[in-house]
Amino acid sequence: MEALQTLTWSDTRYLAPELALAVAAVLLALLDLILPRRASRDLIGWGALVGLLAAGVFVGWHIYDLQSAVDAGKEPIRNLLGGSYRVDDFGNLLKLVFLGATALIVLASLGTVKKAEVPIKGEFYYLLLPAVIGAMVMASSGDLITLFVGMELLSITSYVLVGVRKRSGASGEAAFKYVVTGGTASAFILYGMSFLYGVTGSTRLSDISGALGDALADYRALVYVAFFFMIVGFALKLALAPFHAWAPDVYQGAPTPATSFLAIVAKGAAFAMLYRIFIFLYRAFGSEGDQAAVREDLFLALAVLAAAAMIVGVAGALKQQNAKRLLALSGVANAGILLVPLTLEVNSLHSSMFSEFVYYLIAYVFMNAGAFAVLTAVSRSSGHEELSAFAGMYHRAPWTAAAMTALLCSLAGLPVTGGFFGKLFILFGAVQTKAYWLAAILLATTVASYYVYFSFIRQMYMRSGESDQAVAVPVPTGIVIWLCAAASVALGILPKPILDWIDGIFSLGADFLAR
Repeated sequence: MEALQTLTWSDTRYLAPELALAVAAVLLALLDLILPRRASRDLIGWGALVGLLAAGVFVGWHIYDLQSAVDAGKEPIRNLLGGSYRVDDFGNLLKLVFLGATALIVLASLGTVKKAEVPIKGEFYYLLLPAVIGAMVMASSGDLITLFVGMELLSITSYVLVGVRKRSGASGEAAFKYVVTGGTASAFILYGMSFLYGVTGSTRLSDISGALGDALADYRALVYVAFFFMIVGFALKLALAPFHAWAPDVYQGAPTPATSFLAIVAKGAAFAMLYRIFIFLYRAFGSEGDQAAVREDLFLALAVLAAAAMIVGVAGALKQQNAKRLLALSGVANAGILLVPLTLEVNSLHSSMFSEFVYYLIAYVFMNAGAFAVLTAVSRSSGHEELSAFAGMYHRAPWTAAAMTALLCSLAGLPVTGGFFGKLFILFGAVQTKAYWLAAILLATTVASYYVYFSFIRQMYMRSGESDQAVAVPVPTGIVIWLCAAASVALGILPKPILDWIDGIFSLGADFLAR
């Protein structure tokens, strides 16, 4: 009967963030039908921002509510619908990241996305909201079925966002490639989930972790098949090498705001799902015998993917001349870095893997959202997205060039920026767990990436542009650029308060391993 538990009216308050976005999406769709096309464009964008802000307030309320219950010695409500949906601080923290990133993307696009870029601008904005709902469901699900539903909601809306430029051949090609690779990834993940259900008899993650150790004795091969199918699917979703070939083409063909969404929110949601599933292996498998051997094999596979992504992403970006494709390959390398904390052993010396992941994810959001906002303004001014579009920015848009420099320093991991400390914390974690080979690859690829990001700086400060025309930066886009640049520097100056805040909220036992 617990598995058939229904949602009560009192439980709906725990779904307030998702419901707020759903209501906002419906209202904005109706508003788009009622108002004249010209009048509704910016209005719907601002309405989407209001919906995202409201959802963020509800998530903050949930964090406060959970913390208050723990401080009062009470057991907070963490499971809804028989455990298929979890209200915990793992999901809440990632929801704040997703909502904040989407708000930055929406704000940056206001005033810059014109008819040639996104011909159905109102629809573009309210399609982002169900996509974010899918990402939030992936962050909070405690059941394989709910995880898959959230993933497909995010995927289907993302397919539409990529192909929204109906008259653009590049956009259509990008959408086709994304649908094929996304569908293939979903098939691999679903097939792996079906094997996992077959050997454990449950789709609930907590039940799977309890039954997996016993099932290993009789179904060892099927357990390997289940997890390796899911690893391949996640590698496709995250564009981890060698499953990354689709990313440069899709990022280049999609509208820039949609590219930014794929690079940040869609990637973060896939990481949330990956962490949800694989952290349970720490409890499912013991530390000795065959169970430990299987766990080591699976996490070694993830570590190899992380290393390959860092190497291939940086190597592929070294001679790249298209800014979007360069940022796509940069995203491949950063996906490898974000995967490293999951592959490290959790022990008394290293128990902060989630803090390392979230801190670098926050830094990744700011430096990528800002970089794509600058690219949007520069490409509109020059008419193309090659690196040469940034030539002469030091006198065409000096303040924007300064902000872009700060963002590039964070992407490269130079002191004192959020990217530097994010990589440093992950590097320390690898050394503490004696994963020296991963630490060496992280350090080497970081040094090599300096050349990649210096190519932007070389264009901005050491090359003259084709014209002296100033780069027009709309006010909303400028706000996002400087907010992201300031946040990237602030994360580097004051990393400890952010880490202390994350550690004070998140608990591995309560937020991951509690039934």
